Amino acid sequence: MPVRSRKNNSKNKNIQPKNNESPENITCQDESILFSQLGFSPNILKAVEEIGYKTPTQIQAQAIPIIFQNRDLVGIAQTGTGKTASFTLPILEILSKTRGRARMPRALILEPTRELALQVAENLSSYGKYLKLSHALLIGGESMMDQKDVLNRGVDIIIATPGRLLDLFERGGILLNQIHILVIDEADRMLDMGFIPDVERIIKLVSTKRQTILLSATMPKEIKRLANSFLSDPAEIIISPPSSVAQTIETGLIMVPQRQKNPALRKLLKQKEVQNAIIFCNRKKDVDSLTRSLKRYGFSVGALHGDLSQSHRTETMDLFKKDKIKILVCSDIAARGIDIDNLSHVFNYDLPRQAEDYVHRIGRTGRAGRVGHAYSLATPDDQEVIESIESLTKKSIPIIDINELSTQSTNEDKAVESVANKKDLSKSKRHQKTKSSEQTTFSISSNDNNSNEIIIGFGDFVPSFMLFSTRR
Repeated sequence: MPVRSRKNNSKNKNIQPKNNESPENITCQDESILFSQLGFSPNILKAVEEIGYKTPTQIQAQAIPIIFQNRDLVGIAQTGTGKTASFTLPILEILSKTRGRARMPRALILEPTRELALQVAENLSSYGKYLKLSHALLIGGESMMDQKDVLNRGVDIIIATPGRLLDLFERGGILLNQIHILVIDEADRMLDMGFIPDVERIIKLVSTKRQTILLSATMPKEIKRLANSFLSDPAEIIISPPSSVAQTIETGLIMVPQRQKNPALRKLLKQKEVQNAIIFCNRKKDVDSLTRSLKRYGFSVGALHGDLSQSHRTETMDLFKKDKIKILVCSDIAARGIDIDNLSHVFNYDLPRQAEDYVHRIGRTGRAGRVGHAYSLATPDDQEVIESIESLTKKSIPIIDINELSTQSTNEDKAVESVANKKDLSKSKRHQKTKSSEQTTFSISSNDNNSNEIIIGFGDFVPSFMLFSTRR
C-alpha cells in the first residue's frame, strides 16, 4: 500500500514518534505535561482553561502531538479516558488556520450513535467558542432539509452517523472531496452495529490525501483489517487494555432471585451516597418496564433506548445532564454516548452478555480520579458470566449483603412504597382472579357415572385433550 507523504508540522517536542516503525506504540514521556505545552493557540487555551482542564489525560498527551504531525493514528483506549478531546482539540487548531467553502467541509467525524454525535458536537462548541469555525450535526431523526441548509451556508466540520451522511451525499446535499481529516470514532461499536460497510463506502468517497484517525475501545480482527486497509503508516497508541477497571471504582455483586431484582435495586438506589445513577438493562422492554416501576415508587427516572424518538432521547439526556432527572435506565447502545463527569453510581440490573461490556458500563463512573460505585444484580444463572468477567478483569467482584446496606428512608418514601405495594397486591389479585377464570374455562369434573375412574393430568384445571384415565 503506497504511503502518502506528509509535512511534519508538530508543535511539541516532548513526544516524538519514530518514523521507521509502523504501526508503533507511543508512550508518554512526561506525565506532568500541561495543555499550554501542547502547541495550542491562545483562543483554544482560553476555552480549555475555562472548562477547567489543565493537565491532559494520557491519550490526549500522546495523540495530540501525533495529529499535529499530520500522521494517521490508531488509538485504543477504554471509555472515560478523554478520547473525544484528543481529536477535537487538534482538529480545531489545524482548521483555524484556513477557511472552507460551501458544501465542502474539511473534517469529518463519524460516530455510531446519535448520542455520541451530539456529545462530540457539544465538545466542539465548548472548545471552539473563541474560534470562527462552524460544524454541522448530521444524524437521523432530525430534518434533512434543515441539515442541507446548514451545509449550504458552509461548515468546517461534520459530525455524522454513517446512514444519514450517505443519505445526504446521495441526494447531492454534501461534497466530501475536500475532507482533509477523517475520524472514525468508537470503531468497535461501529462493528457491533453493522456500520462497517457504510464506513468503508464513506472512506472511498473522501480524498486520498486525508489524515485518518481511528479510535476504539477494543481491536477485534475486523477493525484491525479496516485500519490496515485505509490508514497509511499509522502511529498506534494503546492506553489501557479493555480488561482494566479503574482503581477509583468500588464494585459489588448482589445475588438475588430474578423476582427480587426490583426490590433489591430500590434499596441500592436509596443509599445515601447515590447522587445520580445509570442503570443498564440488556433488553429494551426491560428498560421500559423498570422505568415505569421506579416512577411508581417515586424515583426521578428517565429511559433511553434505540426505539425511542430522537427528540425524546435528546430531551431525556438534557434533563439528566442538568440534574433534573437523577436516574437513567439504559440499553447498552443508547448509553454509548453518555459522558457524565460526576456520575456517582452505575447499576447493572442485568449483567451484560459480554464481559468486555461490563468494563465499558462501569467505566461511566469513577472518572478523572473521582470515586465511583458500580453494583451488579445477579441470579444463580449468571455464574458463567461472573466467572468470565472476573477472568477478564483479573479481579473478583465482592459479594455484598444487601441487608447490611445503610439506606435513607423517609416517611414519604414509606408512604409511596406502601401505595406501590398495595397497587402490586391489587394487580396480583386481579391476575390471580383472571388466571382462575381462565383455568375454569378449561376445567372438567370427574364423570359421575364412572366413580371408580381416576383422572390423571396436570392438576385440577386442565383441557380435556390433555387428560387420560386409568382404572383402579
